[in-house]
Amino acid sequence: MNREKEIFIDLKERSYKIEIKRGLLEEIGKKIKKIKEYNKIVIITDENVGKFYLDRLTKTLREENFLVYDIIIPAGEKSKNLYETEKVYNDLALYKITRGDLIITLGGGVVGDLGGFVASTFLRGIDFIQVPTSLLSQIDSSIGGKVAVDLPSGKNMVGSFYQPKGVFIDPELLKTLPTRYLHDGLGETIKCGLIRDKKLFELFENIKGDSEVLERAEEIIFGCCMVKKVMVENDEFDRGDRMILNFGHTIGHSIEKNYNYETYTHGECVSIGMCEITKISEKLGLTPKGTADRIKILLEKFSLPTTTTLSKEKILEGISSDKKNFGNKINLIILKDIGNGEIFKIDSKDLEKYIV
Repeated sequence: MNREKEIFIDLKERSYKIEIKRGLLEEIGKKIKKIKEYNKIVIITDENVGKFYLDRLTKTLREENFLVYDIIIPAGEKSKNLYETEKVYNDLALYKITRGDLIITLGGGVVGDLGGFVASTFLRGIDFIQVPTSLLSQIDSSIGGKVAVDLPSGKNMVGSFYQPKGVFIDPELLKTLPTRYLHDGLGETIKCGLIRDKKLFELFENIKGDSEVLERAEEIIFGCCMVKKVMVENDEFDRGDRMILNFGHTIGHSIEKNYNYETYTHGECVSIGMCEITKISEKLGLTPKGTADRIKILLEKFSLPTTTTLSKEKILEGISSDKKNFGNKINLIILKDIGNGEIFKIDSKDLEKYIV
């Protein structure tokens, strides 16, 4: 029996549910009816995802008598910018969308981030729902209300905290995901195990390969979402423990930026970042010896990169403009052990000592 899993994100008046079920895409029209009576719904998706799922989602919405429009953006991180955002705003205005209408983001992290940011700012905020289609977006970017677009100077530099009205996760959608992007998502799922769920990390050590990942998708997604639930509920606006979710990201974001968001995917950069920072924290005696090797072996099992040829100077340059910096302080996320991440605060002037 295909039973639905639900996770309630308790943020008082901004609370919502994450629903996980195979075949859920076909039920979204009925699900939205239970949330609120909307008139118009605009689906924001990209060229790749739209080919597979736009017609199916549109059908289930029209069966519930919603007026449905769509906006299709080019696929890829390059679209997550203010130029594409303005085009989406103009389309919404053309469709005469009001604050009583709804946006659905159908896609991976780029669509979710851009569409969520548009929802948070158009008419000073309209409701939106996330329908993530990649593993990375199903376990990470669709949850927690971080919405943003990139600037030439860095990733996610313009954004806000804006919670969705719901997140509908259909693991069946992962079947059309190219292998590289399934592995991309595994970078972040393994991260969840490393920072807060040792059993999840060990599950991945025992998984034989991609087919087993897809078979156990509900279990994996649920585990990652539970890690994020606790973090988001305790620190909605990312000023404290929620920053532990950024394990691997300080170096990872610098790598992304240096390669102009083209050479590596986000999950690949996070994989490199997790290995590099753990090697450093081991040398400093902050993490047990052998942890970096254990992480490296697991990541390489799923064809994820674990090293970079970027120079120390280039990495430092990228980190210096990271939005996670606080004045003269930088928060590095390290592992006290597998399943136990913590924030390690350093002065920015000392950063060079910790990036080797």
